[in-house]
Amino acid sequence: MGARSKALFLDRDGVINHEVGYLHAKEQVRWVDGIFDLCRVAKELGYKLVVVTNQAGIARGYYSEAQFQALMQWMRHEFEARGARLDAVYYCPFHPEHGVGAYKREHEDRKPGAGMLRRAARELRLDLGSSLMAGDRCSDVAAAHAAGLRQVFLLSGTETEPCAGEYHAVTSLQQVQQWLVVAAAASADELSAGAEAAESAGGPPAAC
Repeated sequence: MGARSKALFLDRDGVINHEVGYLHAKEQVRWVDGIFDLCRVAKELGYKLVVVTNQAGIARGYYSEAQFQALMQWMRHEFEARGARLDAVYYCPFHPEHGVGAYKREHEDRKPGAGMLRRAARELRLDLGSSLMAGDRCSDVAAAHAAGLRQVFLLSGTETEPCAGEYHAVTSLQQVQQWLVVAAAASADELSAGAEAAESAGGPPAAC
């Protein structure tokens, strides 16, 4: 079946684009500084790029799923044009309190639930234990922990209080990018050291 891939999971609003309140049109999009550089580096290091986003605006009736899909198609084109193609986009259109009609329900996909991450793992053959999350809310942290991700980064500016559980607090996406590069270098050093040790252990026999 082949080895499973690792992924960088990305929340959308507050991580990919600045939060404007129920974003649904491309004219409202303002990219977060460093998002394309981060995604290009992640791709170069072998990560799949997967967006996981709660969309309460659909649940509340502020915009339709078709409008969301049209916006995401445009955003995916923008990422691909910048050499950082998104591998998948998952969204949850439900809200247990403020949803309208069929959208008023709880759902395992809604973060802090891990439904979207687990579905991505099944459909994209991901190793969640080697995967990462970049978010800006405590619900992102909780979803990452529930899915068993290797690391979660919390971008400052949205939450006013600390989140439960362990996470790496960052003030910019450049810090996430730097972590990826350093972690990759450390892994490469470990592999090199292991290969050298194996070579030494299997060296020529001593002379009689």
